[in-house]
Amino acid sequence: MYQEERIIRIMHYLKENHSISIDQICHLFDVSRDTARRDLVRLEEDRVIIRTRGGAILPSSHHEIKNYEKRLITVSKEKKSIGKRAASLIGEGDKVILDASTTVQSCAEQLNDIPCTIITNSINEAEILSHLKQVDIILLGGMLHKEHRFLYGSSVIEKLSHYRVDRAFIGVVGVSEAGITLAHEEDGMVKRKMIQQASQTIVLADHTKLGVTDFFCIAGLDEIDLLITDQMPDHEFVKLLERFNVELLIA
Repeated sequence: MYQEERIIRIMHYLKENHSISIDQICHLFDVSRDTARRDLVRLEEDRVIIRTRGGAILPSSHHEIKNYEKRLITVSKEKKSIGKRAASLIGEGDKVILDASTTVQSCAEQLNDIPCTIITNSINEAEILSHLKQVDIILLGGMLHKEHRFLYGSSVIEKLSHYRVDRAFIGVVGVSEAGITLAHEEDGMVKRKMIQQASQTIVLADHTKLGVTDFFCIAGLDEIDLLITDQMPDHEFVKLLERFNVELLIA
């Protein structure tokens, strides 16, 4: 098993159990203690764990979001399946907004070459979509957030106000009774405007985002039409979605 695969599985284990020991890593993945330590060093360098004596724990839920490049490296199969399902909802002639999240980028990567119009503030997605001959691309100009690879600011929001689209695909850090939330206000203000300009708002969030509340709220659950995720949520979360008339789609 390659280190990248072990890293993803270690993080899944931590999210379910909150801590892991070197002995557990050795047992789960049949690796040496030195290999287990190297895996934890790698995760600590990415600032997604806190190393302890003999293992690791997850930091507070308010840890710093990794930069876009690192998040792309660890894009999971769950995000890819969500992106594929989202891409299947875009049809010929549609006018669509794609935000600048790694899960939504997975949607862009799996979009068929069909005649449609895509509006985005993601420079990565604009580059990906530029290879599709039938797709018209509107890249929203503004200030460049160099670390997370999106354009933001008043000029982006003002430009968005001129468009009405069929649907907006939005990636988030958390989905909870508090609404859909993010870590960055500047990104959140743009996403909020994207939601306002769309007839249908579709949130893409893997199961680790469900029940999570982060710093900046961009919309209430009553403003969301559809949630695409990778696993069936628990009964309480499903009832929450039903209360706010949010449709659920499992990728």
